[in-house]
Amino acid sequence: MRLLLIATVLAALAATITVAGCGGTAEEPSTVGLDVVAAFYPLAFAAEEIGGEDVSVLDLTPPGVEPHDLELAPDDVNRIEDADLVLYLGGGFQPAVEQAALRSRGPVDLLEGFDLQADGGPHVWLDPARYAEIVERLGRLLDGNDAAEDLAGRLRDLDAEFENGLADCERRVFVTSHAAFGYLADRYGLEEVSVAGIEPEAEPAPADLADVVDRVRASGATTVFVEPLASPAIAETVAREADIDVQTLDPLEGLTEEQLAAGEDYFSVMRANLAALREALGCR
Repeated sequence: MRLLLIATVLAALAATITVAGCGGTAEEPSTVGLDVVAAFYPLAFAAEEIGGEDVSVLDLTPPGVEPHDLELAPDDVNRIEDADLVLYLGGGFQPAVEQAALRSRGPVDLLEGFDLQADGGPHVWLDPARYAEIVERLGRLLDGNDAAEDLAGRLRDLDAEFENGLADCERRVFVTSHAAFGYLADRYGLEEVSVAGIEPEAEPAPADLADVVDRVRASGATTVFVEPLASPAIAETVAREADIDVQTLDPLEGLTEEQLAAGEDYFSVMRANLAALREALGCR
């Protein structure tokens, strides 16, 4: 029966992707008792919100761990292979997870079919409107359309908060430690200047670092944003050279133990990000 359920759900996913492309809907099978492995926090959060008690969700990336740096232990590989569904983002964001997922019984690349930015990486969840599309896809997959529509509605409300909050600002350029916020910047008419590339721990060459400092000075930016889960050392060097402040902007790749204990989630962290951006950009 379990193998039949897996086959049915995977067939439903294929139908979902096809139907979503032409704007229709499809009837989904029951997924009660489904074991889901999610590659990292945004996917686990959405799956838990949509599946509720009927779905068991395991977040492969532990709290406080940068998902780019995740190394799979043998037990992790076993969990992936035993899961009914494995949710991940393709394109090399987490290569080890992606490779293991492709050997599993139920791999689901939630970036498949998305119109992605050439240099935006996988960070689509930082645009609430794009994240809502992932949520709706998960709703069809997990037989939780009502819960998914509720969550997508909250995301669209958050999108409106960002749209209004970032509409009237003195500056449109913000500086980050790594290029995680391209989709957010594109959504709200901002420009991101990043110290490093898509990989947060990648160290720029001295000439590239000097170029970043020059761009930061020319932009009129007042702040370099660092991240909770990555080293701030290079960004702090840029801030020191450009004589500007250092603040935190959270790419929500994962939450810390302290954030979870305080009841933080995607929405609270994103609203904190909005407040930080408004201050740095001089928004009214």
